Amino acid sequence: MDWIFDRWAWIRQHEELVGWVVALSFVSMAVSIIAMPMIIRRIPSDYFLDHSPRTEAMRQRHPVWRVLFLVIKNFVGILLVIGGILLLLTPGQGLLTILLGVLLMNFPGKREFEIRVIRWRPLNRAANWIRRRAGKRPLELP
Repeated sequence: MDWIFDRWAWIRQHEELVGWVVALSFVSMAVSIIAMPMIIRRIPSDYFLDHSPRTEAMRQRHPVWRVLFLVIKNFVGILLVIGGILLLLTPGQGLLTILLGVLLMNFPGKREFEIRVIRWRPLNRAANWIRRRAGKRPLELP
């Protein structure tokens, strides 16, 4: 039982740090509650199909802008994954933050991973419910 009191002593010694971690956790939860529906509504309905017009438009952009966009997107994805791992230790949206970071990054097998995740019935129903309330078409899956 002494280990419990040792933990409380550590928390009391680091009250400011604990306060910042708790505040960050609540801010991340609020941002995810607001941002996730916005992101889901903005996904084109044909995003998960092989040759969406959006994918083709990205390929036709100037190579410098395309590389710069990919570097920034992957950097933000890595930051979100690291932040999500840290949020797993706090009462926040760690898994959701990690998932968002992974979806932003580019890596081999990402497309199959995205499709497998969105095909998970509860997630697919929730995403399409959000889209339906916004007057958007449901997500089309291959």
